[in-house]
Amino acid sequence: MDPQESLRIAARSIRSHKLRSTLTVIGVVIGIASVVTFATFGASVKADVVGNVAGSGANNVYVFGQPADEEGFEQALQPVFTEHDVEQIAAMEGVQTVIPRGTVQVNSVTHSGDTVALQQVTATVPATVTNDSVVEGRAFRSGANETVVNEAAAASFAQNVTVGDRITVARSNETWTLTVVGIVNGTAGELPIGGFGPDPRVYVPTDPYYDTVVESPNQGVRQRAYPQLTVVADPVETLTVTERVESYLGADADARQLAPDGIELVARTSGDFAEEISDVIEQITRFVTGIAVIALVVGAIGIANIMLVSVTERTREIGIMKAVGARNRDVMELFLLEATLLGTGGALLGLPLGLAVGWAATRYAEVGFALAPTWSVLAVLVGVLVGVVAGLYPAWRAARVDPIDALRYE
Repeated sequence: MDPQESLRIAARSIRSHKLRSTLTVIGVVIGIASVVTFATFGASVKADVVGNVAGSGANNVYVFGQPADEEGFEQALQPVFTEHDVEQIAAMEGVQTVIPRGTVQVNSVTHSGDTVALQQVTATVPATVTNDSVVEGRAFRSGANETVVNEAAAASFAQNVTVGDRITVARSNETWTLTVVGIVNGTAGELPIGGFGPDPRVYVPTDPYYDTVVESPNQGVRQRAYPQLTVVADPVETLTVTERVESYLGADADARQLAPDGIELVARTSGDFAEEISDVIEQITRFVTGIAVIALVVGAIGIANIMLVSVTERTREIGIMKAVGARNRDVMELFLLEATLLGTGGALLGLPLGLAVGWAATRYAEVGFALAPTWSVLAVLVGVLVGVVAGLYPAWRAARVDPIDALRYE
């Protein structure tokens, strides 16, 4: 049979049962659209988050303790990097500065008679406040009764905090009255995976407000110790500095002797964090998209069902076709083509629908829109394949209809 004639007959059969064909195609459309939507949204989130992480402090090397399992997370937060470690790392070739960060447990912060609960403030050095991050004011000075707050903290009170205002930080046994000298939208030295939430943050100088000390194994004296350091390296020597820091941590560092068992001391760049986050997001996207494939299976069952019904309804037509010379191959080709048209139609309609829903989801989540071309192409191909596979058995069954019995069929 001429392929064009087969296509014409298949299209006519689909048009003759518009409602049934439409409902069948909708099943495929939903399956394709679901796959494309989840894949597109996953690619968009990945591009946005990984882009932010990779672009935040490209020449920063983050030094911290990494637990062997989830149970060791609290131990990894123990302060083990001493002032001796800070000095040794700062003296390395290619290092511009070292930013230590520690936390001070507090109860609350008060401004203009309004008190908000706050569990901790961050103790660090003035270098953590950069010109790029300052919204208003300046960095605090070491040894001064000054503080810097982020925008979320400034807006936490009934009357917004501004530069020059005073806030009172309450601890269990004392209170600090600090002058706000700066408002920032972020700080240098902050782990790139720790700054996504709009949590209120208050920053104070380590001198005089950070009092966590340990005995330095190398110096034999008590020194301030921190749970995390950020090494700002020369941009062209970031990888080299990372290797030098890792070598130091594995040999002469105080932190190596102070770290609890099961804690590995590591030095990571923004690129390392970006790669790890990318892998996690990709795995989640694959899992969710795999669930959406179930909708495609439902669509395939719908196509198989309508084609089996079509074979039954057109038994007499099949007999007439065979009586006038149509071969089994021609009959099978006709029904297989009809199933393929249904699958292809669903794929072509599902692709733009999935992209549209994916775009709407990125707008709602406030992330940039990014395509997932591999998943989109794969979804269309699977949609076509669904039609072919779902039509195989009905087409084979139609081809095996006996022409004499078919002509007697009413």
